[in-house]
Amino acid sequence: MSQPNQFDLLKQRRFGPFFGVQFLGAFNDNVYKNALVIMLTFQAASMTTMSSGLLVNLCAGLFILPFFLFSATAGQLADKYEKALLTRLVKIFEIVIMIVGALGFYWLNLELLLIALFMMGMHSTMFGPVKYAYLPQHLKKEELVGGNGLIDAGTFIAILLGTILGGTLIGMQPSGSMWVSATAIVIAVLGYWVSRSVPLSPAPSPELKINWNPLTETWANLKFLRTNRTVFLSILGISWFWFYGAMFLSQFPNYTKDVLGGSEHVVTMLLAVFSVGIGLGSLLCEKLSGHKIEIGLVPFGSIGLTIFAVDLFFASPAGSHAAPLGAMAFLQQAGSWRVLFDLLMIGIFGGFYIVPLYALIQSRSDPSHQARVIAGNNIMNALFMVAAAGVAILGLSFGMSIPQLFLLTGLLNALVALYIYKLVPEFLMRFLVWLLIHSVYRLEKQGLDNIPEEGAAMLVANHPTFIDALVIAAGSRRPTRYVMDHKRFNTPLLSFIFRATRSIPIAPAKEDPQMLERAYDEIAKGLAEGDLICIFPEGRVTSDGEINPFRGGIKRIIDRTPVPVVPIALRGLWGSFFGRQGGSLVTRVFRLGLFAKIGMSVGVPVPPQAVTPEGLQQIVAGLRGDEK
Repeated sequence: MSQPNQFDLLKQRRFGPFFGVQFLGAFNDNVYKNALVIMLTFQAASMTTMSSGLLVNLCAGLFILPFFLFSATAGQLADKYEKALLTRLVKIFEIVIMIVGALGFYWLNLELLLIALFMMGMHSTMFGPVKYAYLPQHLKKEELVGGNGLIDAGTFIAILLGTILGGTLIGMQPSGSMWVSATAIVIAVLGYWVSRSVPLSPAPSPELKINWNPLTETWANLKFLRTNRTVFLSILGISWFWFYGAMFLSQFPNYTKDVLGGSEHVVTMLLAVFSVGIGLGSLLCEKLSGHKIEIGLVPFGSIGLTIFAVDLFFASPAGSHAAPLGAMAFLQQAGSWRVLFDLLMIGIFGGFYIVPLYALIQSRSDPSHQARVIAGNNIMNALFMVAAAGVAILGLSFGMSIPQLFLLTGLLNALVALYIYKLVPEFLMRFLVWLLIHSVYRLEKQGLDNIPEEGAAMLVANHPTFIDALVIAAGSRRPTRYVMDHKRFNTPLLSFIFRATRSIPIAPAKEDPQMLERAYDEIAKGLAEGDLICIFPEGRVTSDGEINPFRGGIKRIIDRTPVPVVPIALRGLWGSFFGRQGGSLVTRVFRLGLFAKIGMSVGVPVPPQAVTPEGLQQIVAGLRGDEK
């Protein structure tokens, strides 16, 4: 089955121009912002009596504040008005901001520079809901992960390039600030020119009445988010990531100067490595997720975020050098490559963490409220980022070192992750399933389009091992409930997964007739509610690799609730550690070899009036072929 290539989206008008607008906006933000932060870090004494550390954290908070103040209004505007028009208006506003910033640089006026920084925050606030509500409006569901990956990768590549350019230009003394100003204005004008190619994006709620009171609308937005529990908790996960990221990014200038003993060029290097990591992680998401929204990557990402934050604490030197080191001199110092590796891996695992969460809230939000959901997400992000600035200022005021702040953030990340995965076990369940398929097996999938995107249906599959439900869960794009033997259902560890998927325990009539009837009732109820339910009609795991006769339970289910039946054949699993084939533990573990290739073939749905156990068994056998 051919898979879409996410990079093909860049050639298409529905995505390419919008990607360009986002790229140029993020690029320009960081040209200006990094130039300003570096100037304040190394020249603050000539402009204010505040310490550079407090001033840099003040800048971080000031940039984020508009997200809290104006996101609710921005979400309403993005739901009410056509998004291409809003995009162009935002780009015009960016030109005005860069002119204000240029005046601040020219006069070395700190107040004017901070006003421009605040206005940049407003610019990003207004564009955020447009950006993430635009994607599901123009992309197919299977393109959302790839599209979000490109947007996030492009954003952080833009951050990288803007960071490098901003740091380079501000260092071109004595006219560095003038170069920054001219460049920022030119990029803003170019962004507006590209925005004119963004295609029409009709407003989902043109009848919406705007509430211009930011306080009441913000409160209403936050209340609305709680109506969809999975989306709300996903937003909490995203917001935590921005707390984590803000804690790191805002400390880089002083971490470089006071801990690593580096110059402005080393600040740029750290930001560049971090940004490259985010970009790589974001682009890898589509490959690792199998072109679907794979939330199992989220716990994987959170594990890496903790491990490498803790290692960065231990990798940081105890003291800095007397004279600032240039980039090449820094790379020659002992331990410098370990610091860069930790930052690269934090970025990569951050990409694994953030992209599926954005795709999840886009796919599970009501289209008529999508921009306001994104706006609510931005409000939560802003609260967490402002909190990060507050925690950093508080920690530094009480004598914490910057490496200790990194350590604290990494340990807090572990606690937050455990809390979220306890509230939403679907995340952890998907992670265990994803880990199984990417560490023990390589799953080849065929015919996945035959599984309906929505509506009730039954899946039937052969039963070569005890983990067949996990293999199907790894291959299917849609959440599925499984009917399984009650003994398997209560297996330690796997029981957690099966309960998270709302699987249905079943027992033979001679063993527990009441459980059997409850199972049939639950299946009928689930199908009536539009669920996708999978059953293994053999009734037991094969003992010789051959498909056992399909029992009559599937016919009873379909006679009671007529729905399409989708046949699935699993192949290549017989003989694995998880089957009934005998042998020692060691030989069973390595019988198929590590990363053994297994297959999942999905057939054309069988209409309910044509369903028979014998017919389904014949179809599944044909899909499987000779490979057991």
